Amino acid sequence: MQSHAKIVIVGGGIMGTGLLYHLAEEGCTDVLLIEKAELTSGSTWHAAGQCPNFVGDYNLAKINAYGNQLYPTLEAKTGQYVGWHAPGSLRLARSQADLDWFRYVRGFGANAGFPMEIIGVDEIKQLNPFLVTDGVIAAAWTPEDGHADPSGLCNAMAKGATQMGAKIARYNRVIAINAQPGGNWEVVTEKGTVIAETVVNAAGCYARQVAQMVGADVPIINMEHHYLITDPIPAFVERDREIPVMRDSLTAGYFRQEQNSGLIGIYEHTGAVEAWAPKGVPEWASESELFTEDLDRLMPWLGNALERMPVLADAGIKQIFNGAISHTPDGPPLLGPVAGLKNFWLCCGASFGIAQGAGCGKYLAQWMLYGDADINMTGLDPRRFGVFADDPYLRSTVFQDYCNTFVTPLPSEELPAGRAQRTSPLYETLKAQGAVHSQTFGWERPKWFSLDGRDEDYSYHRNNVFEVVRDECLAVRDRVGIMDFTGFAKYEVRGPDARAYLNRLCANRIPSKQGGITLTHVLSDQGRIQGEMTITCIAADFYYVLSAASAETRDLDHLIQGLQAKEQVSIQNVTDDWGLLVVAGPRARDLLSACSTADFSTEAFRWFTGQAITIAGVPVRALRMNYVGELGWELHAPIAQLTTLYDALWQAGQPFGIANFGLYAVNSLRIEKGYRGWGAELTNEVTLLDADMERFIRFDKKPDFNGRAATLAQRDAGRSIQLVYLTVQAGTADVRGGEPIYSDGRCIGVTTSGGYGHRTDQSLGFGYVAIAHSAPGTVFEVEILGERYPATVLAEPVWDPSNARQRA
Repeated sequence: MQSHAKIVIVGGGIMGTGLLYHLAEEGCTDVLLIEKAELTSGSTWHAAGQCPNFVGDYNLAKINAYGNQLYPTLEAKTGQYVGWHAPGSLRLARSQADLDWFRYVRGFGANAGFPMEIIGVDEIKQLNPFLVTDGVIAAAWTPEDGHADPSGLCNAMAKGATQMGAKIARYNRVIAINAQPGGNWEVVTEKGTVIAETVVNAAGCYARQVAQMVGADVPIINMEHHYLITDPIPAFVERDREIPVMRDSLTAGYFRQEQNSGLIGIYEHTGAVEAWAPKGVPEWASESELFTEDLDRLMPWLGNALERMPVLADAGIKQIFNGAISHTPDGPPLLGPVAGLKNFWLCCGASFGIAQGAGCGKYLAQWMLYGDADINMTGLDPRRFGVFADDPYLRSTVFQDYCNTFVTPLPSEELPAGRAQRTSPLYETLKAQGAVHSQTFGWERPKWFSLDGRDEDYSYHRNNVFEVVRDECLAVRDRVGIMDFTGFAKYEVRGPDARAYLNRLCANRIPSKQGGITLTHVLSDQGRIQGEMTITCIAADFYYVLSAASAETRDLDHLIQGLQAKEQVSIQNVTDDWGLLVVAGPRARDLLSACSTADFSTEAFRWFTGQAITIAGVPVRALRMNYVGELGWELHAPIAQLTTLYDALWQAGQPFGIANFGLYAVNSLRIEKGYRGWGAELTNEVTLLDADMERFIRFDKKPDFNGRAATLAQRDAGRSIQLVYLTVQAGTADVRGGEPIYSDGRCIGVTTSGGYGHRTDQSLGFGYVAIAHSAPGTVFEVEILGERYPATVLAEPVWDPSNARQRA
């Protein structure tokens, strides 16, 4: 076995071989994949092999669609049989919520590259004459969906990779992975040691054991999953056309034709079982392992499937598979770096690995080789989980996700598992005032306040909290609002080289004057957006850095790994040490003046500056800025004193009409102000120029910032896309992100986020379009839940475009 490799991949299932193939296709062939047994012998070999285009996430839709485009070509490219069948798929709708979801997902296809129709019962019966359609009102028809032999697909990508020059070592278990002083990794195997620049953990159900070799862990739980194959069905034998793959919430699963037999798979809503419990991980000697079948726990859903397709009920059972599949807490796979480790990556956690293996490999290969991928990786990055994802959290959320596999997801729905992992001291206080919380990176953050005890009716349309959110927004616009924003990530950067270091890392100029604040971005070598930070100069050698709650570990990596050995800088994550209240609205100055002797006048406390002051006896870092577009301050206080600060402000605010507000209101307020969102408008797919953010770049500063050369090159060469700010003549639903944008019947772009502006009474959104359609005043159409609505590009924010209110 070779002694050195640029990249070592641990694990030879569909995820590992998918990555190997695409690294080689990009020209990186100094790659060694190490598999402890035979390829596919973990969970790949026993998978049912479905490859749907229908998936409820825009970026996963691109991943799935790519696989469905590649898989039919692999046999011709490599000579390896893959058994590709393309009968299409039908997903059955039994409610209006199902239909709304289908219409939303159908919009993904215009940009992801797959066709989808919503068809009626008569058309369903034409495609599958064996189906009993009781309770069915429609179906999503994706004609390019298929299924294949999982082992064939895996071996085809492995064969293709080796044909291009990559290497595979079978029957060779990795027994240790050790970090080397120079930054390389020592990969110790049963047959020798390999020194690698980069290691990728693609070990599937073994991923946690492999991660523990480097002192890390992986947020997955291995779950048992059943499917069964029937005896041959005469009606299938007589047909010359295969029925579509069927998916149905009533059956909590899928059923299809497997040659001349039937195949039925169930994701039971209750009674799910962890594989290899209580240990939860396989023994190293495990190979092609299945578990004892338990058909009783598949009831009543298996019975529902047989009633839905009586032709299956008449056949005997030929074979039952009960194998392990790894699941993440939120569903998507883990693609990206491990927090705190350099050049150690994950490519695992795919519960639908056959459908996603090729696409995951393609986009992860791009990220590894070029620093960016051509899809938004935010929702796939393993660093979306932190230390809050302990074993109880993992088990409760993974079981929830598994059991909800065939439950229609509703927008912003709050699910019960894994809650209250991280709370501010105000959590119970705000709950008592009606706060409904949402979770971000483990933090419980107020989403809206139920002042009359109502529960939210989750819907793809405006719902019964629309007017509640309106009232919160108007309180901020007209009086003064207060919000607990403690979950923001917070860091302290200190040292004599702190400013020079941050100037090199970030695109904007870092303030040198005490109290100065800047909004800035971390860019890749290609100039694409990696992170967004707000940086305050506390002293000449001390900076207070803020970023999105969900980016806490990701941005900590940017800060630490961006540091050069010669730079005298210390970086500390102080997120848990500081609480944060936002006070905003035209009466914000009056409220703060009632609680503090500090001077909050514009002359004494300018916009985008910070000061250390005292409010109600609490020491506070007060930053005059906010994300809602009003006169206001962020108040950062020692977290142990946050309740004291809130209580004083709440009491003093009563004469001013103070009101609590939450994240729903924040989205409405920021969209009126035209503020972009990290992870939506600002992603690794785009540059600051694409995002119309050139005002946050300082090309003339020294030292040169990372990504400067690429950004200048793009500015000189021109661009193909542009972020636009839209007003939409919408119906009962607003832009969410992922909706296609059309001009003259042709798809020209995609929305990224949106909402309703309650002060301006407008439906608003952002989207990326072909640059020819980006001029202010341009009119095109946005498709929302299957209907196209006129949208107009705006030249400036609909609320306070001159920032007069914030400067007041």
